[in-house]
Amino acid sequence: MWSTLIMTLPTQPNAVRLRIWRNLKALGCAALRDGAYLLPEEHAGLLAPIAAEVREHGGTAMLLTLTAPDNMQRQEIEALFDRTEAFSQWRDTASTLQAELAQLTETEARRRLRNVADALQALHRIDYYPGAAAAQADSDMASLRQALDACFSRGEPAALPAHGIRRLDTAQFQNQRWATRARPWVDRLACAWLIRRFVDPGARFVWLADPASPPADVQGFDFDGARFTHVGALVTFEVLIASFGLETDPRLQRLARAVHYLDTGGMPVPEAAGLEAVLAGLREVHADDDALAQAAAQVFDALYAVPTTLPSSQAPLTSAAT
Repeated sequence: MWSTLIMTLPTQPNAVRLRIWRNLKALGCAALRDGAYLLPEEHAGLLAPIAAEVREHGGTAMLLTLTAPDNMQRQEIEALFDRTEAFSQWRDTASTLQAELAQLTETEARRRLRNVADALQALHRIDYYPGAAAAQADSDMASLRQALDACFSRGEPAALPAHGIRRLDTAQFQNQRWATRARPWVDRLACAWLIRRFVDPGARFVWLADPASPPADVQGFDFDGARFTHVGALVTFEVLIASFGLETDPRLQRLARAVHYLDTGGMPVPEAAGLEAVLAGLREVHADDDALAQAAAQVFDALYAVPTTLPSSQAPLTSAAT
């Protein structure tokens, strides 16, 4: 259920009208229509002072309780509270900071980190129905903290990250056989590229028709029971990045956001639609999984080569998601 404020604002003074609008926005109210605002019922008390101020200045205000008659309408109402766009805007700020760390003093970098962290907490406070975007933002925040520590606190003992992924030495993973499910899609194709380019240049891939029975002598990725697979909000590509200490590479982080979005949803990114379309086309062209992975690797190579910051006139073009 939801607490509903239905109001008519006073015509004057303008300062009061502006303050009421700002307060509604700060609370993260959903707009059902003009003059009708919602909060989850457990937060009903937050609307009472606003209703009182409206009445005090000559407006009208009623506080009612709204109930959805079925699951479809409940989902429609919850969608009014969607914060994906706000999390995306927050991530832009976090990504900018991560890209600029090398040019900043430690004092300035940590000041900006506090601002980014405070902004995320403020967003969480009004994210009444957390979803994939919220979990992804927390993961991005953890990566940003690690990047800052790697830049300014080299050699300092570090606690195990919140995701609990143990750091591994690439030297122990050379010339291995790596196994994943056959007919790979975005996450698995990205993993295959990452493994061969950053972890094990001599990697050989085994494409499993039945991942429930993988060979004993392989490094498994992106299937149930594999050594490398989803951990919390992280997709397998992100888990490999964390496992082999690649989190400070901003170009990999940009790719990871596209892979994450295409694999599990969350915050959209400009590259995602184009990447999805190209990989879908390659899947149609190549029936052989080795050939598919090799062709996809060229796509990931090209995306990785794009600078992390582009002038707006050179920003990647996007198409409608498929």
